[in-house]
Amino acid sequence: MTAFTVALVLVVAAAGLLRWRRPAWYWLAFGVTLAALRVLVRYRSVMDACGLTVPPARWRLSLARATNRPIPEPRPPRIRRLRPTRTGLVLRLKLRPGQDVFDIAAASDRLRHSFSMFGVTSREVRSGVVEVRMTGYDVLKRVQMPAETETRAMRVPVALREDGSVHYRDYRAIPHALTLGATESGKSVYQRNLVAGLAPLDVALVGIDCKQGVELFPLARRFSALADSPDTAAELLDALVARMADVYRLIRTQQRITVDVPDAEIAADIWDLPDELRPTPVVVLVDEVAELALYATKEEERRRDRIVTALVRLAQLGRAAGIYLEICGQRFGSELGKGITMLRAQLTGRTAHRLNDETSANMAFGDIAPDAVLAAIQIPAELRGLAIAGDASGGWHRIRAPHTSLRQAVNLCNRYADRTPDLPELAPFRPTTGTATELVPSAKASPATA
Repeated sequence: MTAFTVALVLVVAAAGLLRWRRPAWYWLAFGVTLAALRVLVRYRSVMDACGLTVPPARWRLSLARATNRPIPEPRPPRIRRLRPTRTGLVLRLKLRPGQDVFDIAAASDRLRHSFSMFGVTSREVRSGVVEVRMTGYDVLKRVQMPAETETRAMRVPVALREDGSVHYRDYRAIPHALTLGATESGKSVYQRNLVAGLAPLDVALVGIDCKQGVELFPLARRFSALADSPDTAAELLDALVARMADVYRLIRTQQRITVDVPDAEIAADIWDLPDELRPTPVVVLVDEVAELALYATKEEERRRDRIVTALVRLAQLGRAAGIYLEICGQRFGSELGKGITMLRAQLTGRTAHRLNDETSANMAFGDIAPDAVLAAIQIPAELRGLAIAGDASGGWHRIRAPHTSLRQAVNLCNRYADRTPDLPELAPFRPTTGTATELVPSAKASPATA
């Protein structure tokens, strides 16, 4: 009996230590089993208390009266599947007649409290079927990306969502995006994760960094073109517009609209072209858009109009030509001048880190998800990297990118430097680099600190 007591105390102590220091390990070792049992045992009573049950069918009531049996209890949604994950539980429910997916969403906070989980979110899988994702711990406090992620052409994992799923940047689904964030909000780390995810892919990276290149020029080996001033940026954007016109001419010559050609083989963008003819897709990263829109003289105003016009043209027409925009900045508002709101309308994806003013949050989410505006301005300063991500569908999530140091990003870009395409129209803007530097291990990977 004494040995059993000692073993039990050791197990409880180990569980408490894991829950404090390594919540992910605690969840996999102890938490997932306890949470699953808790959900199954409390399910009916919790659903009844949250108002997520429906009265029994009339024929069951009539049968109970005819046979003098007890009145059937109200019925909760039927559990179709309970699946554990590395961060929580996924509960798939079949709704009863008369129930709605919004009933589940409205009761998410009550379900979180009743099931003793950290967070609960829901989404409709199909008509009458709802997926409830429950997280067992704060997955955004210490971000750990899964070892395996779903990667395909122009789709890269960049962050982790609050429900434990991976947040992807899919350029074919959302061609252009706007990323906002104040100083020290984690915007640069998010951008590094984006470059690190794109580095192994067959894609040309084009950067515009008007802070004299301090953010993007360390990653120059993986960039096909870089600009470090508004003047160079104007010329680079004009070259991209010219490339876009050339790609459209290529698509036009390859459309093959004849009677005997199947509809699926008619080319409308670069992804419909044969592999040997498909131009290399281009991702344009603008580090600080406000620097391109500010002016003090008439000459700078003409340059500014030229830049904004080129950006708007690329945002409106660039998708089919395989040109995608990543617009980043600390501030984004209508005071940046004409054309800015037109540009904003073409940027489907929106990501906002901690912002200093509500106006920028409204520019990010006011037209697509007004309830995300309040969430964006409530991000605390100590949670660097935490952001709100949404798109034109109106949905939004809290996300946080894993910390990627500049050295780690530089190592990745140097490793995949041989994948940097040489585009003739962008050759004048190709960054000049010296001899390849040896990969330096980051502090986290150093044997002395591992």
